[in-house]
Amino acid sequence: MNGYQAINNYESLSVLTGKMREASMQGNWDQLIGLEQQCSQHIEAMKPVDAVVALDEAARQRKIHLIKRIMADDAEIRNRTEGWMEQLQNIMSSNHQEQRLQHAYTIRY
Repeated sequence: MNGYQAINNYESLSVLTGKMREASMQGNWDQLIGLEQQCSQHIEAMKPVDAVVALDEAARQRKIHLIKRIMADDAEIRNRTEGWMEQLQNIMSSNHQEQRLQHAYTIRY
């Protein structure tokens, strides 16, 4: 594999994380989860290739730019999903408390 193909992998990863960011902005959690799975698979496929390909200076700079964009997308996704995760946690906690109350009520009566 050459440097062009390695950079193409980062370009593809950047497209995926951009789609993930858009899904999180739209609150499309199912799509986000599916894209996250694709992203994980893509990263695993990239690792062995990325470890052995030597890049020239221009390709190295492009790789840095893409990594920064991927990280910015990741930060935005995390920012948007934290609220959603908090809501889920509250719902689950509320359901657990309700179940405990029902169980306690059933035992006493």
